[in-house]
Amino acid sequence: MARNPKQTASEADGVTYRRAKTWEIALSQMNNGSAMIFYVLVGLMSYLQNAGYGIAVAAAGLILTFTRVFDGLIDPLLALIIEKVNFRFGKLRFFMLGGWLIRSLAILMLFVWAADTGLGAGFFIAMYVVYIIGSSMNDIAGQMTGPVLTNDPRQRPTVQVWSTVYAYFVPAIFTILSTVVFLPRHGNEFTVEMLSETALTYVACSLVFQILACIGVSRIDKPENFAHLSVDRAKAEVSMRDMWNLLTKNGPFQRYLISGASDKLAQVVRSQAVIATLMWGILLGNMQLGSVLGLIAILPGIVFAIFGARYTGKHGSKAATVTWTWICLILAALLTVFCLVVDMGSILGNLALTIGFFLVYLLLNGASMVVTVASGAMRADVIDYELDRSGKFLPATVTATYNIVDQIISSLGATLALGAVALIGFTTVMPQPTDSPSTPILLMSLLLFFGLPILGWVCTLIAMRGYKLDRAEMIEVQKRVGERKAALEAAEHEAEGVLA
Repeated sequence: MARNPKQTASEADGVTYRRAKTWEIALSQMNNGSAMIFYVLVGLMSYLQNAGYGIAVAAAGLILTFTRVFDGLIDPLLALIIEKVNFRFGKLRFFMLGGWLIRSLAILMLFVWAADTGLGAGFFIAMYVVYIIGSSMNDIAGQMTGPVLTNDPRQRPTVQVWSTVYAYFVPAIFTILSTVVFLPRHGNEFTVEMLSETALTYVACSLVFQILACIGVSRIDKPENFAHLSVDRAKAEVSMRDMWNLLTKNGPFQRYLISGASDKLAQVVRSQAVIATLMWGILLGNMQLGSVLGLIAILPGIVFAIFGARYTGKHGSKAATVTWTWICLILAALLTVFCLVVDMGSILGNLALTIGFFLVYLLLNGASMVVTVASGAMRADVIDYELDRSGKFLPATVTATYNIVDQIISSLGATLALGAVALIGFTTVMPQPTDSPSTPILLMSLLLFFGLPILGWVCTLIAMRGYKLDRAEMIEVQKRVGERKAALEAAEHEAEGVLA
């Protein structure tokens, strides 16, 4: 008996979806890979500040905090420019390559051409601001590629999978390259020469990623794919009022921001080195364990991401977010209880306890990955909903607004972590892996490592209760958008016929 072929999403939903080829998605997300290379370089910036520009360690921290605030302020202005500009050949490649060029020149100036030449903090800050402008331009354009490439609900989560693959593997590979290849060649010291060689190699590699990303978006990077649903689409303008309306009138976007912000805060605090010292160094007694676990978790995390894309494509981003947020919450609660009941210092000395702890921890990491994939698809849904709601296609604005929240939360993360550590007695010195465990350290570590994420997931679940863009509603949104586009195209053809 012959099997009936599986229906496509377009056939099942009665919507003519826009789809991309798998290789287009894979290449387009290499822009994220390029960004991750620069992310690794920025991680070396504190060494460069001291060795190449004579900036004190304390001042270096203040500079990076100030520039992070500037990054958040510049994003909406750049988004407005990107939304307004339309070239005959599209806009994504222009801003991706333009942003890459600006950030690359700034990095080469900082790391190679001007390092150790007597220029001080003023020059460093100026060049780093230039880097931020190029970085924001490239990142906003790169994050716009997903919603433009595809609106097929089964395919849309795949974009986030590829983005996640690059986000995991590229930093790991290039961090190993700098520490295993370049560092030993310079006496295991972060000298100006070592940093310059690293920067030259990284910038060259990032160019390869960037060119491939531009190839991936070349087919869809056309003005018609950024059109608004306006009677006169050529004259449709995007203004600050549209940004304000997005924030105040787009309910799903507001709930998406709450969900993203609460999860981001927990993630940033948990990733602070001082929290890792408390958890892995003092309580578990093995400081290197956190790094090893991070590497081990990459492959299972990618497997969960692939599964998460399928789940999200079938059930929708809201259902995937709610279901897997509950799973994250339950697993984190189990680990919290486990760590309270068991002497954490004995976990690594007992095989059964070790297996139990790491198995649940890896499952938690995997479940979090599914939520991340669903979040990427949810952002694309919000962009399409805004097109249906206001008639404006605002992928750059949605991305930039989310990035502002991301920057604010990221800057708060370190402050919150250090403030919490100070509450348990570390006011003049930082915790060290050799410190003895205590009840205050245990409780604060569990509060920050598991309690804060649990609070974030609770906020997500509350926000999702009123989030209306489920699978069924998104089908209706795409139908309405498709019908309005068809009506506008018919009107345009009719007007052209009259003029002819």
